[in-house]
Amino acid sequence: MGLCWFLLSFLFHSLYAHNDFFTSIGQMTDLLYTEKDLVTSLKEYIRQEENRLEQVKEWADKLDSLTNTATQDPEGFLGHPVNAFKLMKRLNSEWGDLESLVLKDTTNGFISNLTMQRQYFPTEEDQTGAAKALLRLQDTYQLSANTISNGDLPGVVHKSRMTVADCFELGKIAYSEADYYHTELWMAQALTQLDEGEESTIDKVTVMDYLNYAIYQQGELERALELTKRMLKLDPNHQRANGNLKYFEFQLEKQRKAEAEKEQEDKKSEKKVLNKRDAQRKRSKDPLPERKKYEMLCRGEGVKLTPRRQSRLFCRYFDNNRNPRLLLAPVKMEDEWDRPHIVRYHDIISDSEIKTVKELAKPRLRRATISNPITGVLETAPYRISKSAWLSAYEHPTIEKINQRIEDVTDLEMDTAEELQVANYGVGGQYEPHFDFGRKDEPDAFKELGTGNRIATWLFYMSDVSAGGATVFPDVGAAVWPKKGTAVFWYNLFASGEGDYSTRHAACPVLVGNKWVSNKWIHERGQEFRRPCAVSEME
Repeated sequence: MGLCWFLLSFLFHSLYAHNDFFTSIGQMTDLLYTEKDLVTSLKEYIRQEENRLEQVKEWADKLDSLTNTATQDPEGFLGHPVNAFKLMKRLNSEWGDLESLVLKDTTNGFISNLTMQRQYFPTEEDQTGAAKALLRLQDTYQLSANTISNGDLPGVVHKSRMTVADCFELGKIAYSEADYYHTELWMAQALTQLDEGEESTIDKVTVMDYLNYAIYQQGELERALELTKRMLKLDPNHQRANGNLKYFEFQLEKQRKAEAEKEQEDKKSEKKVLNKRDAQRKRSKDPLPERKKYEMLCRGEGVKLTPRRQSRLFCRYFDNNRNPRLLLAPVKMEDEWDRPHIVRYHDIISDSEIKTVKELAKPRLRRATISNPITGVLETAPYRISKSAWLSAYEHPTIEKINQRIEDVTDLEMDTAEELQVANYGVGGQYEPHFDFGRKDEPDAFKELGTGNRIATWLFYMSDVSAGGATVFPDVGAAVWPKKGTAVFWYNLFASGEGDYSTRHAACPVLVGNKWVSNKWIHERGQEFRRPCAVSEME
């Protein structure tokens, strides 16, 4: 028993070392085992309670029969000395035993287990992060609230439907962020499910109250007025709805008088409906100018590779000028894009190597950070939802072997490269458009490393992804999809040392599945003779 508690304690101390659960699917799996243990504990409590109640029931049934018989002829019944003795005994001691049985507390084991584990539960930040991830997936992949609520996502194995309470909670989180666009979508979905007859502790008037405000905030006075009237039919004494009714009627009248023609009013109304999300982006001051292009590429739309350019891309066996380690087993190389030149290497990392890398990385996964372009300080960011860990060659022969393989294929020096970074993406995990190399306005980027700028990026895909999770290059319209066991490679700098701005790229949100990648950032120092500097700036 002591060993059992020690192991449980170790497990939860390990869990406690992790936070931001929502940023890593790999670490979220630990929570499933935590919940399973709680369910086991709960079922044991139920078993003990059922056993206790069964004993009470047996006692009650026995006495019910006995007292029914005894009260038909009390004196005759007690005329039997054994019956008299047993009555005294029951009332003096046995009813006391029953009282103890009824008052017996069987909750201690379950409550103590729950209390111990609760401190390692996800936080409010995790729940909010997971909710925002759903909203991000909804926008990126243009999914309706109904589609998500019904669990109708591509490639799903374990379909799960959202309840009215789930939809309401999602709408409330959007509301707390002043995101009235998503508040409307999810409150409307909650109301639809209530109208369809789903039972819930959330009532229609409460949902309508949020929905009404979200619609009003987006400038749709007529819809807000209609919903207010519907609310008052359900609750004629609703104070806020009665106040809103007068206010909306006044504002609508004022609006109608100000509008010159009915046709113009219709056009404005239509424009507001079509541009609701754009209006929300403006309200929230979205910092990403190429968001539409980025999201289109994530959906597989807008890829700009023409048939003519496609005809110039080839597959080949590659031994890198007869490298001794590649002569007998040349790698399978495929051109993914021409400018910038992005290549994919197939079967470049084995399943057993992937397993080793993941096992080494998982205990160390921490929320991925970005370098603040102004302060240079590493910090978390809402546009990078993943956890990462760094693995050195000296830690395990597999890492050393992987580094050597990258050097053999690219012919670039690995001694000055950064350690192998392993990343696992969380719920809706993504990394919005960014550059891997330091720009001219970031003169101190990588200064502490003393190895120059990031000349190239090597990216392993260590899992297949059921839906989403592509690597996209918005400026050129390129999209590369994850395929387990492959790696993609591109140069971030021209041979002249100038940055190639067309390599700005992003990791699309993971819609369904678990995305594991690892990457190697290769630096300038050590490449002087391996990739000589060119004279032309763009060469």
